[in-house]
Amino acid sequence: MSSESPAHGRDSPELQDSRSPTPTGHDVLTLRALVSTKDAGVIIGKAGKNVADLRDQTGVKAGVSKVVPGVHERVLTISGSVESVAKAYALIIAQLVDANPSSPGASSASSSAHTSIRLLISHNLMGTIIGRNGLKIKAIQDGSGARMVASKEMLPQSTERVVDVQGSPESIGRAIEEIGRCLLEDWERGLGTVLYHPGVADDRASGRRGSHGYSSSYSGSGRRSNGEAAAARAPSPPSPTAASTNPTNLRTQNISIPSDMVGCIIGRGGTKITEIRRLSGSKISIAKAPHDETGERMFTIVGTPEANEKALFLLYNQLESEKERRVGKEQQSQEEE
Repeated sequence: MSSESPAHGRDSPELQDSRSPTPTGHDVLTLRALVSTKDAGVIIGKAGKNVADLRDQTGVKAGVSKVVPGVHERVLTISGSVESVAKAYALIIAQLVDANPSSPGASSASSSAHTSIRLLISHNLMGTIIGRNGLKIKAIQDGSGARMVASKEMLPQSTERVVDVQGSPESIGRAIEEIGRCLLEDWERGLGTVLYHPGVADDRASGRRGSHGYSSSYSGSGRRSNGEAAAARAPSPPSPTAASTNPTNLRTQNISIPSDMVGCIIGRGGTKITEIRRLSGSKISIAKAPHDETGERMFTIVGTPEANEKALFLLYNQLESEKERRVGKEQQSQEEE
């Protein structure tokens, strides 16, 4: 990977956010985190020295997403073995604590300072980390000494959620190692994750920065690079000509939708789902019954990566509109009471 440019890392490409297949199996973890623009500068260092040293010390691949004008967050991506990724995060957190001694809760000794890191985790993998009745996340917290707080909603235009890991650099490192093991054990659930890109919500949702309020999950049959990653990349209106595709480039992807939201996607007489199919060029089929105890219905999308992204974007917009309609209706009924 090319070295980042001084302070901002404008030339550093984002790493692919999935486990890399190897002849021996899926044993390479890629873990992303949200960091402030200021912290990103510390992580990269002058002329990229800090991130280069990190790679040398741990053997990981590491990079920071490009600066987006007016956006104060960037994405840190670290890829390597579970142990190496955990060690790299622990070193980075200690470095950030040392660079910000006046931050709340920080002390002069980085080993005793308490801080936090915001990990980006696929919605589909949250159950793996939390476990049945929260037993797994409790075990990770007890074993590492770190505290973990998982967000309930997905980030805008993505299927990623934030897990805030809080504690000393060492305890956070231990927690990340356990989180990484969970992610690799259940890596297939994370395939096709729609990545979060800071600032995208402004372009795609007319400046609205709120998270999606519905609980959807998204998995695909193939690994996807950032270039394919999602609704984030195609603000122009979808073209009906997308239906004329090369069969060898077709992908099959799935999205789980709460049963009570399925009707708003299908529309009266199937008008809305027909329109989404036409505009995206993807074939979309809907399971007749819920696929598990959550009561969610599976939508299967078949098409090119580009067509599928358009279909996802249209589906998300429809869900967001329905959510807003229901909130408005609820508020109106409360006012009438």
